[in-house]
Amino acid sequence: KSVSKTVVATLVGAAIDRGALPGPEVTLAEVAPRLIPEGADARVPGITIGDLLTLRAGLEPTSGANYGAWVSSRNWVTYALSRPMVADPGTRFVYSTGTTHVLGAALAEATGRDLLALARDWIGAPLGVEIAPWSRDPQGRYFGGNDMVLTPDALLRLGEAYRTGGGGVVSPAWIERAWSPRTRSPFSRDAYGYGWFLREARGLRVAYGRGYGGQMLWVVPEAGVTAGAISDPTLPARSEGHVGELQRLLADRILPAFA
Repeated sequence: KSVSKTVVATLVGAAIDRGALPGPEVTLAEVAPRLIPEGADARVPGITIGDLLTLRAGLEPTSGANYGAWVSSRNWVTYALSRPMVADPGTRFVYSTGTTHVLGAALAEATGRDLLALARDWIGAPLGVEIAPWSRDPQGRYFGGNDMVLTPDALLRLGEAYRTGGGGVVSPAWIERAWSPRTRSPFSRDAYGYGWFLREARGLRVAYGRGYGGQMLWVVPEAGVTAGAISDPTLPARSEGHVGELQRLLADRILPAFA
């Protein structure tokens, strides 16, 4: 589910580390002008990769009640970028899977390679995990932000790569940038960096990815802990509901076992 957002953000970090993408400050107009639809808000070309990474594109969300219409559209990127602006880019966290799908499409445009090829080369190969094909949009772009097919072991290896300094996937410098608070979710009130939510548990810093139904990846560097949960896809991922229970599991059961 939406732990895929953390994976796509990792690919962006890997691209920046490798010089395949200039940096978070680069705009859509600079790296992926062909994605910008006619008639889009005049602020769309100036949306940066960093805005997309932090879910601050400013566009009306395509998640929640708007998700069905978005994934039923003929062009997911065009639909997402044609939504009305609800905030200036870079100013407010607006949770939207369409934003991360645009991020993945921009990365593919900038590198000339699809997300599956990038994921296999930059995550699968260094970590020794198999990455299977997953859903695509009507234009054949791999879904950015949802539906990646990763085993619990693959998720844990990715988390361990972050915990131990990059593991050949990303650089320590990228991890520091990704885990720096840049905005805040209005739902959980947790901070958000580049594709990672950020909070504390038992006084320790926790970086985590989360997805619908309680699909979770936690990294707690100071405790030497990486943990994951592949949970119940029928349960909404509300912070006060099932995901809240999983956060308490981490704080009350997992972390004390490593104290």
